[in-house]
Amino acid sequence: MILNHRRSIWIFLRNLIKDQPYIALAYMTGILPIKKYGEHSTLNMFYEYSMIDSDEISDCFGFTEDEVQELCKEYEMNFLEAKEWYDGYHLYSYTKNGEKEYSIYSPKSIVEAMIRHRYSVYWNQTESYEALKDYIQMNKDGLRDAVVQMLAGECVKINTRYFQNDMNTFETKDDILTLLVHLGYLSYNQKDETVTIPNKEVSKEFITSIEIIPSYHTVNQAIEDSKALLESLWAMDEREVEKGIEKAHEEISILKYNDENALSCIIQLAFYYAREYYQIVRELPAGKGFADICLIPRPRYTNIPAIIIELKWNQDVDTAIKQIKEKNYPNSLKDYKGNLLLCGINYNKVSKKHECKIEKSLSI
Repeated sequence: MILNHRRSIWIFLRNLIKDQPYIALAYMTGILPIKKYGEHSTLNMFYEYSMIDSDEISDCFGFTEDEVQELCKEYEMNFLEAKEWYDGYHLYSYTKNGEKEYSIYSPKSIVEAMIRHRYSVYWNQTESYEALKDYIQMNKDGLRDAVVQMLAGECVKINTRYFQNDMNTFETKDDILTLLVHLGYLSYNQKDETVTIPNKEVSKEFITSIEIIPSYHTVNQAIEDSKALLESLWAMDEREVEKGIEKAHEEISILKYNDENALSCIIQLAFYYAREYYQIVRELPAGKGFADICLIPRPRYTNIPAIIIELKWNQDVDTAIKQIKEKNYPNSLKDYKGNLLLCGINYNKVSKKHECKIEKSLSI
């Protein structure tokens, strides 16, 4: 009855405004773009703006970074923490003056944080984690691996073209991921057609959801173990780090574990807890090349070490440490002189074991 009623409304609107000159703009709030019925939309006279294609009104989808900076000044809140918690939606506008990228922040979360003077998860006041749970546990090929990759901080390529703009019709994992973009659980990069988990607030919602999904039990266990693994790294306990990574590898199913990219995914998920203390950067320009993974302490954590991790596939950890030094990667983190760890991690294809070597950088 409700669906038939909704369709009747669309038909009424179509007949009312189709080809009529007196409608210049209709602003309709909601979650999804107009429903597709077959190849042609029943309301194809509209030009739609969405989280997939926001075009020239990108700055209207939430608070912009400039606006959040002003709000943080007014309410005496830390902007860098606001960015960590609520940033992550990157939308592009294309006009006659060129291209402009906007960092968009969830307006509900920003308002709550400013009024309450506390950064936390306010997402579940508008969306229940139950909804997210229902979607990411669906049995679509590759969906679980895509979620694991995104929890590890990776981008996942998707095709948004065939999504039917509703919350019930799903043919592939891409349809589900596209819905999650429209719901705000994922951020879509229009340029490279990839999705990521946008920020700390939404990431916590993902963690809450997978805690009660049986098929994600081992992933959740790896995340819980990540605190102990980080502490082992701080203690420069190479054997414990090796054991922790081995355990994470055993618990997490990755489709293809045959190169440094797959190894990087495992490492980033194994060190998931580190995000509380660090900004984790992949392929950081450093010295004479790019450091594989850099853990840069967040400003409020001044006593923990910065960390450079170099990954090797079927080589050895000495080569990894040697590369860090020869290519002068520590120079990019010279502000942490005396408090910088160098970590080499290698996966041996023959023994099927991970090897680790940790040194403290004595000079930069």
